[in-house]
Amino acid sequence: MELLAAGVYRRTRAERDDQRLSWSRPDRAFFASGACHILAWTCRELHPDRPIGLAALRTEADDQVFHVFATWSDWAFDHSGWHPAGDLVTVNQEFLGEPLLRVDVGTELATFCIAHHHRMPDQYHDDPRPRARAYVRRFPPPWS
Repeated sequence: MELLAAGVYRRTRAERDDQRLSWSRPDRAFFASGACHILAWTCRELHPDRPIGLAALRTEADDQVFHVFATWSDWAFDHSGWHPAGDLVTVNQEFLGEPLLRVDVGTELATFCIAHHHRMPDQYHDDPRPRARAYVRRFPPPWS
C-alpha cells in the first residue's frame, strides 16, 4: 500500500463533531486521523512475541502529537501498513512543510490519551479495537 501522510485524511469539522460520521469513514482514513493511536496499540497487542514500540510525531512548535504509529526495528506501522520508519517521518514532514520530531511513546493507552487529548476506545461511536485488529491483520509484518 502506498505510504501517505496522515494529514491527507484530516477529519472535517463535521467529522470531529460527530463520532458516527467519523466512524463511517473508510478504515484507512479512520486510522490515519482520529484513531491512529488505537491502531498502534493494537499492532503491539497482536504481536506480543516482538518488541513493538510506539512512537508519535509532533511539530517543533507543538507539545501535542498528531500521529501515532507502531515501530519494530527500522520499520513503522500505521494506516499505510509497514514502511521504513524514516520514510513515514519524511512523508508526513513533506506534507506539512515543516520539521517534525519523533517522540517515543512508552506509556499505557489511558495515560497517553489523557496526556495527549486522544480518545479512549469507549469514547468512539463503537469500539474501534475489533476494527483495528482486522486492519492490522491485512498487512504482513516485515519479519514474516
